[in-house]
Amino acid sequence: MLEPQVEQRPLVFAPAQHGMRLDRALVELVPEFSRNYLQQLIEAGSVLINGRAIVKPSHKVKVSDAGVIELRPTPQSQAFKAESMALEMVFVDAHLLVINKPAGLVVHPAPGNWSGTLMNGLLGYDSQAFDLPRAGIVHRLDKDTSGLMVVARSRAVMDALVRAIAARDVKRQYLAIGQGAWSGAVKRMVDAAIGRDPVNRLRMAAVDVSLHPGKAARTDFALLANSAQACLVHCTLHTGRTHQIRVHMAQLKHPLLGDALYGGAMGLGMPRQALHAYKLAFAHPVTGQPLSFLAPPPPDFSDVLTRLGLKYNQKDI
Repeated sequence: MLEPQVEQRPLVFAPAQHGMRLDRALVELVPEFSRNYLQQLIEAGSVLINGRAIVKPSHKVKVSDAGVIELRPTPQSQAFKAESMALEMVFVDAHLLVINKPAGLVVHPAPGNWSGTLMNGLLGYDSQAFDLPRAGIVHRLDKDTSGLMVVARSRAVMDALVRAIAARDVKRQYLAIGQGAWSGAVKRMVDAAIGRDPVNRLRMAAVDVSLHPGKAARTDFALLANSAQACLVHCTLHTGRTHQIRVHMAQLKHPLLGDALYGGAMGLGMPRQALHAYKLAFAHPVTGQPLSFLAPPPPDFSDVLTRLGLKYNQKDI
């Protein structure tokens, strides 16, 4: 059996990395590998600083350090490759992209999806994306959620967008089809922390943070159309937790159609969770110009609306 190819890669630490933990610095210097894998390499003695093996991920690096790392290929590292892909660009300039992601497209490479992801497509679209962590992706949509995403084309813009998202200055609005006729007030707000489901680790859940780990999460909901079988709801995110709208809709007893993970009904013509990121708004991180983008629901979503008689006024959203 052939031995896996080993690469000796020099490490040059930037001033911004001075005093940083070694594992965190390596994530920036070797972005095609996960932090977990890089920690394993450190602990295995595969990282030398000034000629000495450093085995503690918490070791603080200096800008004057000379380093080298011994890399072996993994499925994750091999996934960091360019692929030709048809991407729907809603907006393009020298600083950022806004993309209308189709349902079924995975955003980041992960076990079971080491190729054919949005990240691979971005690397194929622009070779400069190789210089950015995650090819400039600053937020994500689930595989089966369609709609708008913003992607950075430089590190400065990426950092600015990350800060804007953290400050809740990036406005993200969704259309969702929930199971059953809407009950309660036309406008409702769910303020419920989200964490890993303590019973089913494959899911997220609304949790009591005094008992289980979780992060604050808030979503505003407004009913747009109603029928006996389903409801069309406008959703505004105030935080960006994993599966946030899916969890909060289930909390309201209206899980998304097609969302089997959270109890949504199948068989109404929606083969995926009925969630579409239709509006994205933010200030351009370089020019300061207000930007706002709309993406109409894709055919599978619109067909279900028609089938269920869920008509709504575009002015209401």
